Parts: sequence; C-alpha cells; structure tokens
Amino acid sequence: MSCSRSWPALVGMLCLVVLSAAAQAKEPPAVSHDGLKLTKSKTVDVIYVRDGATLAGYRQVMLDPVQVAFDKNWTREPREVSANDRERIRKDLAEEFRRVFTEELEENGGYEIVEVAGPDVLRVSAAIVDLYITAPDTRSAGRSKTFTVSSGRMTLIAELRDAESGAILGRVADKKEASTHGSFQWTTRASNVSDARRILRSWAGVLRKGLDSARGS
Repeated sequence: MSCSRSWPALVGMLCLVVLSAAAQAKEPPAVSHDGLKLTKSKTVDVIYVRDGATLAGYRQVMLDPVQVAFDKNWTREPREVSANDRERIRKDLAEEFRRVFTEELEENGGYEIVEVAGPDVLRVSAAIVDLYITAPDTRSAGRSKTFTVSSGRMTLIAELRDAESGAILGRVADKKEASTHGSFQWTTRASNVSDARRILRSWAGVLRKGLDSARGS
C-alpha cells in the first residue's frame, strides 16, 4: 500500500502478535517496534497508540483499498474452492468493507469519505486476514445445501495515519467470529454476506465512535 512500503510486513507481524498472545493467554508487547504503546481497550483485542495522538479534528476519512487473506488452512477443507472463487470472495469482501464503512461514517457520523489527503483527513489502511468461511458460495456448489453452526471468522488489522503528514496515530487488531446459531442452520451466500456485514459494521462503529468521542460528540 502506498501509505507504507512495509505495510504487508506490519500486517503479518501484528496478526502474529495478537494471535500468539491470544493462544498463550498473555499480553502482547507493551511497546511496538516503532514506539507505539499498547493501550487497554474494551472494543478491540489489541490497540497501539502513539504518544499524544488524537482523532480530534478529523472530519474526513480516506479508506485505502482493503487487502484480504484467507486462513492458511482454509483451502485444505474437503470443499473445493477454485482460484476464481477465492478472488471473487476477496473482491466482494473488500467492496463490502468500503460500503459498510462509508455508510457508518457518512450516514451515522457525518464524516466525509474522500480520495485525497488534506489537513483534516484521517487515512485508514486495513487488511482482513485469517478469513475462514465455513461454507463458501462457490460456482461448483450446485443445488446442494450446507448446514453450519457459524458462517466463519476473520481478523481486522488496521493502521490510522494523518493523511497529510503520513504520521502514524495508531494500529489495531481484532478477531471476530460470526454469531453462532445454537443449532445447525442452512448457510447461503446471503447469510454469509449478512454475517460479514455485521462484523464489518461493528468495526466501522468502533472507528466512528472513536472519532465522535475525540471531538466530544
């Protein structure tokens, strides 16, 4: 991504940090490699913040194209998923991310989504990693029905920067699983999209509320 040449490496590093810490039930490092400090949060798993950083003053948001990466074990499942299916899923989820974040920030927060940097523009660079879809909608699925308890899970990794200067303000990581049904339910493309939107909207809500809180709304 253009905001940082090391962004893919940072995605991998932070994802490893949050997942390793969760697996070992311990706190991630108190300070990141670039001096950001771990801050307690009730809304996301991990958040690192630069000293003195604030979201106050940002009225516009620039959303970089979202990277999407599957869980490394996902394609080992018996259900066949072609390369075209994987690419379509990546594209659809990235587009859904932008759609949901735009709706939440513009309609519920009054923030403008822009394409160019400016003095009051917050730049969001995000990736969805470890995407695991229990029953993906594939071209080879035919007329078969699949029943699952949960549609899947995914992890968000995101960096927040001042768009004009490029200064990093914070970095977050959060893993979410779709709500469990309590019993087996028929899983369709529509139900997968609905579950994904719920997770995306929860993340978009965290950003919108953070912006609102910073300016005292």
